[in-house]
Amino acid sequence: MRRMPRWLAMTLLLLLPAPILIVVAASFTAGNSLRFPPGALSLRWYHDALDDPRWISSLLTSLWIAGVVAVGTTAMSFGAAWYALRRAGGRTARVLETAVMSPLFFPHAALGVALVNLLAWMELVGSATGLVIGHLICTLPFAYRPIAIAMQRVSPEVIEASNILGASEWRTTIGILLPLCRSGIVTALLFSFIVSLDEVTVTMFLTGPDMMTLPVEIYAYIQENSSPVLAAVSSAMVLGTLAVVLLLERTVGLEFFAESEHA
Repeated sequence: MRRMPRWLAMTLLLLLPAPILIVVAASFTAGNSLRFPPGALSLRWYHDALDDPRWISSLLTSLWIAGVVAVGTTAMSFGAAWYALRRAGGRTARVLETAVMSPLFFPHAALGVALVNLLAWMELVGSATGLVIGHLICTLPFAYRPIAIAMQRVSPEVIEASNILGASEWRTTIGILLPLCRSGIVTALLFSFIVSLDEVTVTMFLTGPDMMTLPVEIYAYIQENSSPVLAAVSSAMVLGTLAVVLLLERTVGLEFFAESEHA
């Protein structure tokens, strides 16, 4: 198989971040409308964003929901991986893994319609609980994969030695398996936080007037206004996401998303 020419690869690498760089540059314009090049530079729109309570409120909502979801989905993923790899095995494990990964098989719009009907029946649409449930489902596949890979790396001899020495299953899991899966758990926490923080399609179906996340607030605002404050808010989100990705790379690396689960 022929390799991609280096010049083509470099061109693609330069083009991929181009829209983001344009938005970031436009956020520093001193004018009253989005423009590129930005012309005169100013931090005016960043100040406006900080002074507008709607952006601060929706940002805080997004942050605490992402934090709760990251912890919850990581715990669920560890339990699912433990059962699939340590208990079930074989066909049952494959069925369970397929169920966990199933949110990736459906368009997010279809998933949002399904969730809004389910949560409406539970009277949770527009509530914090409904948003957390929706985000848990959306982020579960992203948390499960790194934990499952980390758990597969654990040598069976280590677990067997613990059992021979008389440790219970619970003590073996908490005292040995959990620390050995630390890198996968950290990856799951950070990556599910990013996915939850940036989720917009499913969230649009589940938000209400008193519960609005930042991505949905941006989408609603852009329907009526093209103020450069949107570029400032979007740039801040990009910077925050980039910071989490860099933290993930510095702490445990990104190899969990590049290798096969059965490697």
